[in-house]
Amino acid sequence: MLVLIPEELNRDDERGILERLAGGEVVIGDGGFVFALEKRGYVKAGPWTPEAAAEHPEAGERLAEANLREPRRFLRVRQLHREFLRAGSNIMQTFTFYASDDKLENRGNKLGFSCGRSYVSVGGAVSCKKEGEEYICVKQQINSEREDEDDEEVCRVQGQQINEAACDLAREVANEGDALVAGGVSQTPSYLSCKSEAEVKKTFQKQLDVFIRKNVDLLIAEYFEHVEEAEWAVQVLKGTGKPVAATMCIGPEGDMHGVAPGECAVRLVKAGADIVGVNCHFDPLTCVKTVKLMKAAVEQAGLKAHYMSQPLAYHTPDCNCQGFIDLPEFPFALEPRILTRWEMQQYAREAYDAGIRVIGGCCGFEPYHIRAIAEELSQERGVLPEASQKHGLWGSCLEMHTKPWVRARARRDYWQRLKPSSGRPFSSSLSLPDGWGVTKGHSFLMQQKEATTQEQLKPLFEKADEKH
Repeated sequence: MLVLIPEELNRDDERGILERLAGGEVVIGDGGFVFALEKRGYVKAGPWTPEAAAEHPEAGERLAEANLREPRRFLRVRQLHREFLRAGSNIMQTFTFYASDDKLENRGNKLGFSCGRSYVSVGGAVSCKKEGEEYICVKQQINSEREDEDDEEVCRVQGQQINEAACDLAREVANEGDALVAGGVSQTPSYLSCKSEAEVKKTFQKQLDVFIRKNVDLLIAEYFEHVEEAEWAVQVLKGTGKPVAATMCIGPEGDMHGVAPGECAVRLVKAGADIVGVNCHFDPLTCVKTVKLMKAAVEQAGLKAHYMSQPLAYHTPDCNCQGFIDLPEFPFALEPRILTRWEMQQYAREAYDAGIRVIGGCCGFEPYHIRAIAEELSQERGVLPEASQKHGLWGSCLEMHTKPWVRARARRDYWQRLKPSSGRPFSSSLSLPDGWGVTKGHSFLMQQKEATTQEQLKPLFEKADEKH
């Protein structure tokens, strides 16, 4: 078995993403972070915001100085990066999904962690301390003898804090192997609430300033339901001179306003994207089909681009144009839909044969799924990932099992023929999606900083009950 062990990794490879792709290489992305960390207790479902990247008192310090004092959630983000790297990922994407300021304070989302302030200034000392569920910045006057003379300010996390910590984590792990760091921006509540182009672009720019300061290797505009907003993101990102990838969370039906995948791709390439494709919302084979439509349209328009796919790890044959969000199982009962590692190998082969050369995953993708991609494409890449040392190809490790009927499964054709059972008597094979038909501009999608009230929830509950 050909396995690339850590000492053999080419850590001096300074080629960027575009040079690697131009050379015909397959670049493997990483997997899903928000779903994986939600299951582990570090991300809150609903907001899906990535404060775990910075949720610790040493957010402003160097990582080397903070290592001994950081809590588990900070370690968990780094460890997940490391597991994807070991599984074969060439891209460490910063854990900055939904890390724009407008999203971080959307729907009353309270992010309680230290801003890291602790210093002495003229007239007093400033320190950040936890008071109940919130952190309070306290400035105590030097000559003050009464507590009520202190100035207190509730800390409000800024996107900058999360984005900086996420970049540091991704870079630290990328430097352990042959990986690039990608800074990512995603769709915004501002766009859904019909804010102006200038306001939406300003939101992207705030994240972008951090990525440039941290010198990421490439930029990704991902998870966009509307091609217009994706174009705005690409235009902002392209101004940096960095390579830009743009992926939309759409299927073959196109974006939420019915713009076809091919037209979306052409518009994104014209806006400046070097790499185009899809991520999230749909299963791997649906995403490959969508990227094929994109590729055909780009080539027909006489344009050039590279192609990227980062789908869900869930089967979604019953989804409509908005994907798995419409499924009644979203987000807490999707496990029965998870693809096996062998189905991931089929995805990797189909993506490669379609001309897609940046192949990774999104929600539901665990490191073993990425390993399956790396193993399927090991001949094309000339190497197996380190994680394959403990994994026999196509179940060959089962040759060592104590039970003879399990040893009989140590072969490729067995796993390729298998039709996994659910173990749930009388369960349905497909679901009826909740297609409400609302998108940008609808009153239901107007975003807000205040928490959702019971009065606002009542009509939603009633509408949902009508559907089921």
